[in-house]
Amino acid sequence: MLDVLLAQQQGDGPLEAPSIDYAAILPVLIVLGAACISVLFETFLPRHQRWSGQVVLSLLTLAAAGVALGAYVSDAPDRGVATFNGMVSVDGPALFLWGTLLALALGAVLLIADRSVEPGGAFVAQAGIRPGTVQDRAQAGSTGMQTEVFPLTLFALAGMMTFCAANNLLTMFIALEVLSLPLYLMCGLARRRRLISQEAAVKYFLLGAFASAFFLYGLALLYGYAGSVQLADIANATAGTDRSDTLLFAGFGLLVVGLLFKGSVGPFHTWTPDVYQGAPTPVTAFMAACTKVAAFGGILRVLTVGFESTSWEWRGVLWGVAIVSMLIGAILGLTQTDVKRMVAYSSIAHAGFLLVGSIALTEEGLSGTMFYLLAYGFTTIATFGVISLVRDAGGEATHLSAWAGLAKRSPLLAWTFTFLLLALAGIPLTSGFVGKFVVFEAALSDGMAPLVVIALVASAIAAFFYLRVVVLMFFSEPAPDGPTVSVPGAFTTAAITLGVVVTLLLGVVPSFALDWAGSGGFVF
Repeated sequence: MLDVLLAQQQGDGPLEAPSIDYAAILPVLIVLGAACISVLFETFLPRHQRWSGQVVLSLLTLAAAGVALGAYVSDAPDRGVATFNGMVSVDGPALFLWGTLLALALGAVLLIADRSVEPGGAFVAQAGIRPGTVQDRAQAGSTGMQTEVFPLTLFALAGMMTFCAANNLLTMFIALEVLSLPLYLMCGLARRRRLISQEAAVKYFLLGAFASAFFLYGLALLYGYAGSVQLADIANATAGTDRSDTLLFAGFGLLVVGLLFKGSVGPFHTWTPDVYQGAPTPVTAFMAACTKVAAFGGILRVLTVGFESTSWEWRGVLWGVAIVSMLIGAILGLTQTDVKRMVAYSSIAHAGFLLVGSIALTEEGLSGTMFYLLAYGFTTIATFGVISLVRDAGGEATHLSAWAGLAKRSPLLAWTFTFLLLALAGIPLTSGFVGKFVVFEAALSDGMAPLVVIALVASAIAAFFYLRVVVLMFFSEPAPDGPTVSVPGAFTTAAITLGVVVTLLLGVVPSFALDWAGSGGFVF
């Protein structure tokens, strides 16, 4: 925006307002507007009405944004549009990622909104929090979180939607902060009853601040190189022969570090296990699914639009990053004894697989990576929903030993979790298999056979710790004083069912999602 205003100021004509296509960005405006209304709910609604009011508002917001998105998709131009003077592009990839984010946010909000009551009348502490007073339980519900989680969720979602559609690095940075700051707070919402939640929030905030600084410094160097923060202008500047490549690649490296941190790609993953373990489980589900979609949406746009012409110079480095991420996630995942930390290292391995598709820079790589994000997101939402149901006297029972013999206590839950773990492992007839297949096929077509071989080896290693949990659930005897499986509330049941059904459908009939993911390229 700044460079547009400066350019106009140097000319003879008066300053003009940026052109805005309100129909194109209506889903984002709906989410942002609802987030502001949600803040007013916190201020003016009586305490006993806030939870129900916030849940209704959040669900209606996601439904309205989904309807607006569907209406625009049905009438959208074939190649999409660039609005805000080209700073935001509502194109095929952006529309697909927006739809994915809204659908995943629906599942996460359902988990957050659950206020399950067990037969004895005691509120269930879904986030692994010891019960407090009766008033605390009535206000916080089953998640142990207060109602401010809902406006924070909507603000983070709006930032994610803007982030993956931004064609301007400054706009992308602002969106990065809008999505990150609410997440830092959400990780610590169980702070009064669980110190590990507060620790997770502090770690995420400190490391996230470093990542934002890397991103901003890289942005500044790229502005010094190209004289603009528009991705298209940076791409055009690389064609010049009288420019220093030092600024270009130093800026690119710092910029990518910030993006890889947000996508929990190794070796920039150090926050992931602690934050996944410490945050309230519904927040972990939202963060694990939606943040990865936004981060890789931004990575795809930056690599394809801004730096495709220089891929020969940086592709080898990202090869190494992808290999490190896959091996860190697969090997260190074997050593974990906590289920949430195990899923965290699984996400690091999956981030490496996603990076394989991202650096292909082909239509197949773009569509395959976006399909993978959709598939992984729904499986992850359902996985954390299942994890939230296994509890002992201290709250959630996330230690692996507590899951021994779970099939004898709750066969349905054990089989559901087995299906989800097999999907994460990439077993056929699940969305995970199709996602890996299309990503690896795109990489093979682009001449990255050695990288695909390493990815297959990492997948085989990672399958071991998924199967270890399955064996533990079905072939071990439960401890007499072991954890119980709580009866899920209606919202949690809906979230798990949604994730399982989508995981199955995308594994059996993936053509619709694949066709939509490949319906168009980036507009800039």
